[in-house]
Amino acid sequence: MYYTYIIYSASFDIYYKGITENPDQRIWEHNNDKSRYTSGKGPWKLVYLKSFPSKKEALIEERRLKSLNRRSIELLVNG
Repeated sequence: MYYTYIIYSASFDIYYKGITENPDQRIWEHNNDKSRYTSGKGPWKLVYLKSFPSKKEALIEERRLKSLNRRSIELLVNG
């Protein structure tokens, strides 16, 4: 399985979108400065997670998420 996710940093008031095969490990990496873009901007909280059977489908969803404006992202993660 592949997962598309959104994490949020309240400290910096920013969202980050990505894909992974292991959400728990990936969130740990973000929170322990193992990811270049998110390093030093935590703590990060998982606010959206969606699973896909293929990497291609997850990448398509990630691309869609990255095209959304902030208001659309907030509507998505807040229901």
